[in-house]
Amino acid sequence: MNMVRALVFVLIFTFSMGCRAADGFSLSSPTVRAEGQLTNDQVFNGFGCEGKNISPALAWKNAPQGTKSFAVTVYDPDAPTSSGWWHWVVVNIPASVNKLGEGAGDRSGKGLPEKATQIRTDFGYAGFGGPCPPKGDKPHRYVFTVFALKTEKLDLPPDATAALAGFMINGELIAKTSFTAY
Repeated sequence: MNMVRALVFVLIFTFSMGCRAADGFSLSSPTVRAEGQLTNDQVFNGFGCEGKNISPALAWKNAPQGTKSFAVTVYDPDAPTSSGWWHWVVVNIPASVNKLGEGAGDRSGKGLPEKATQIRTDFGYAGFGGPCPPKGDKPHRYVFTVFALKTEKLDLPPDATAALAGFMINGELIAKTSFTAY
């Protein structure tokens, strides 16, 4: 019985330390206000939408101890599909980086930190694809998330899907932080 109590204590202690390590881990944007409205600068240019398709600037702070890299995603859970819609996936962002500048999601990837890689989104290419909900649909949520990972590099094939990247991200996850815009 004492062995079981000791194991329970160790598990609780380990879990609570993991939670404490992520205290204060936060994501913000000087371009997009949390719970705010995305602008025409971020709106997709295509599928009937006429935006500028510029990824917003993102910044994060207080990454948990042990972080070896970051991943960033933008996901729309309200898309009229059975799986939502992936708007942007970036992996292998070095642990020394704590921001992505406005426009970093350009398809060329020139605005990304060295070693960072964009994954193909549901638009069919690697790079930021802004919001473009069907005309007349309810407002969609766009969830911006940064993930602190325990590996320096996710070993993904060049044609990896966003779903595969998400699976690999969650397998190496230490902590994550998000905000939502509409």
